Amino acid sequence: MTESLIKIDYVDNVASLVLNRPEKRNALTRNLLRELSQALSDLGQEKKVRAIILSGDGPSFCAGMDLKEMAETAKLPDSQAMWDSDARIYLEVIEKILRLPKPVIAAVDGAAVAGGGGIVLACDLVVASTGAKFGFPEPRRGIVAGIVAPLLHFRVGAAHAASLLLTGSVIDAPQAYRSGMVHEMVEAEQIHSSARSLARECALGAPEAVALSKKMLNETIGDSLFSLLAAGAALSGTARTTAAAEEGLNAFLEKRDPAWDE
Repeated sequence: MTESLIKIDYVDNVASLVLNRPEKRNALTRNLLRELSQALSDLGQEKKVRAIILSGDGPSFCAGMDLKEMAETAKLPDSQAMWDSDARIYLEVIEKILRLPKPVIAAVDGAAVAGGGGIVLACDLVVASTGAKFGFPEPRRGIVAGIVAPLLHFRVGAAHAASLLLTGSVIDAPQAYRSGMVHEMVEAEQIHSSARSLARECALGAPEAVALSKKMLNETIGDSLFSLLAAGAALSGTARTTAAAEEGLNAFLEKRDPAWDE
């Protein structure tokens, strides 16, 4: 029997969701995203759950989209439809985290890049180990971080977003902490206990008040965020059909530098 791609654990009124593809650095496949989406829906309905911790098994939080699966999709005759579907599945997960009536805390150890970084940005609070890394290298693969870009701007502002999205560079935990992307930075062995402590603090508030506070932050103050995310999903799906995307993905899989057309 195939092992679940999402592990769920409960301690008192806190649920832990763990991305479970450690051998692939928890890269996001369609099946993993579907399982994550369902788990989020289920936990959103469980009254006993007052906060959720999201982490990744193994040495990485999440390496982003599974580029091998993306390259295989490019060979299909209906690749455009599949790209659009993939973007919608990822968007669904991001929106569920943002709209969930419970605080979601990311516990990040190792790399959280590309789509993995986007999942972190969707979370309400972020605890990172001193060895965590964050980055959005999509342009170096010939693709566009369409869904991540509005989230990044929403969380850290235009200046930090431009630096990360245009250079494709990876930053360390102290840099992410200074930008406001990370709320607490701890040693790796303390990351889960710190995340649980933060979750317990959130659980001290009245559930209705916490839910309305989150709704106010993400849907009232951030009233244009969801329309921007939808536009970004369309852009992301289209970008994956370009020659640049094909070259970028092939170069990654062949472990070489891409040759961009001038």
